[in-house]
Amino acid sequence: MRWRSGCASVTDAGPCAPLDRARALDLNTPHPISKRMDTPKLMIGCPHCGATNRVPAERAGESPHCGKCGQPLLAGHPLELSDDNFDAVVGAAKLPVLVDFWAPWCGPCRAMAPAFAQAAQQLDGQALLVKVNSDDNPALSQRFGIRSIPTLVKLQQGREVRRQSGALPAGAIVALAR
Repeated sequence: MRWRSGCASVTDAGPCAPLDRARALDLNTPHPISKRMDTPKLMIGCPHCGATNRVPAERAGESPHCGKCGQPLLAGHPLELSDDNFDAVVGAAKLPVLVDFWAPWCGPCRAMAPAFAQAAQQLDGQALLVKVNSDDNPALSQRFGIRSIPTLVKLQQGREVRRQSGALPAGAIVALAR
């Protein structure tokens, strides 16, 4: 059987032959580009030029760079997540994820914030450090059974492997993440 393709009229085995007719006519199969457009995106502001960048959630742990100035977007800074984007980021992360459950009114949380940021710099490319405001994201707090803050939860491939409550110095946070 001969089919006409964009390059020439060829037989079934030719390099330019279309896929079988059933697959070629299947309109229910999503186009590969539309699948990429449906993936959740994180809006990350560049600390260097201020441009807002859309980063696919599954690539957040791959050291994304700014589309405008080319500088690293995270550059060792913790990523702030919410109920809406947590599962997309953590589920797609290939690196270990260390989650800091905190609240703005919590004194120990505010005291630990610089140590958490310092640990994020030390672990850049080795682990993804994220912060979740437990007041603004009660569903995540409930799901992880957060009873006190600050609480650090280490996730490996989306599953909890370790937990630590209370404020920690940067060295202890790095040790927990590794």
